[in-house]
Amino acid sequence: MALVNEHYLKLKAGYLFPEIARRVAAFAGRNPDARIIRMGIGDVTEPLPPAIVEGLAAAAREMGDRATFRGYGPEQGYEFLREAMARDDFQSRGADIAADEIFVSDGSKCDTGNILDIFAPDNKVAVLDPVYPVYVDTNVMVGRTGDADANGRYAGLIYLPATAENGFEPELPTERVDLVYLCYPNNPTGAVASRASLERWVAYAREHGAILLFDAAYEAFITDPSIPHSIYEIPGARDVAIEFRSFSKNAGFTGVRCAATVVPKSLLGRTANGDRIPLHGLWNRRHTTKFNGVSYIVQRGAAAAYSTEGRSQIAGLIRFYMANATLLREGLQSAGLEVHGGVNAPYIWIKTPGGLSSWSFFDRLLSDSHVVGTPGSGFGAAGEGYFRLSAFNSRANVEEAVERIRRILA
Repeated sequence: MALVNEHYLKLKAGYLFPEIARRVAAFAGRNPDARIIRMGIGDVTEPLPPAIVEGLAAAAREMGDRATFRGYGPEQGYEFLREAMARDDFQSRGADIAADEIFVSDGSKCDTGNILDIFAPDNKVAVLDPVYPVYVDTNVMVGRTGDADANGRYAGLIYLPATAENGFEPELPTERVDLVYLCYPNNPTGAVASRASLERWVAYAREHGAILLFDAAYEAFITDPSIPHSIYEIPGARDVAIEFRSFSKNAGFTGVRCAATVVPKSLLGRTANGDRIPLHGLWNRRHTTKFNGVSYIVQRGAAAAYSTEGRSQIAGLIRFYMANATLLREGLQSAGLEVHGGVNAPYIWIKTPGGLSSWSFFDRLLSDSHVVGTPGSGFGAAGEGYFRLSAFNSRANVEEAVERIRRILA
């Protein structure tokens, strides 16, 4: 009989979002007339921008013509998209990133897990706490951890608390660390990293030979011009960081699927015998071996995001969601809740009232206001006593959700 990967058995009962879906489905089954407002999973709600729709449609028409039909494309991504990303996302901000250092993929969620393929299992890994669950769970799956304790923290991982008490600014690791996951603007807390903070992390990585895995999925929501959008805006970051980018939230691609990972050619890892190896080549081999590339149609749609019309329409989408975030933040603050985030990020991080646990507050909101959010404890031990709401929703739903929550807190 085939043996299973027993590391999967160390995972908690269920991935956070399926567990939310299970509880909501059970409630809806008992209350079929309840109109549930879902603000838990950070899924977009507004339609794709017209420029992107036209880019997709035009590419689809090309695929229907023998003269312009395309089969397999380059696994790393078509040059037209990688060049647009290098120019507009990096070089325009003073970041020295070339098109051939960008690898197009079908999602940054996938890539933040897949990146572990090129690193040895005995690397020491640090994550912020609270943290996007994928960073932790994928390390469990590959065997880099021991079992979880009563608080859900896995032996073998280093947890760096990012809490209201320290201004969501975690301390640098005090023990050996090889890989550090950073997510800014942060999911779930909505915190951002200042230039000084990122400079501190880059200096740490350079001094200790660590590599920063920087998830910039929400960079488009930064409104403060002093906040960097990319780790590569920091001098020296090319030598210590891999960055993950996504079209999911800014361009509405959660159902279309397109993202990119940046691996600079100057970034080196080390073999067991001390040889220094470029990680770019390792990731290129992994990417081209296990992935056949994002479809031509999707990449043309993504490239349309960089057109004059596309950029303008995406900016409108960002303003819409951030206006939702403002309504949530201000409305819940006026109801007496302690609220963080929602300024440079589309997430609202709420201190649960009355000492309620995260899941108790989830159940109360669901049963009493028919609003779904995300329990903070699902993001880690330091998230206990907090709750996340997403600004990705219709304006009417956001306004109604605020009123419903205000009523149950009155």
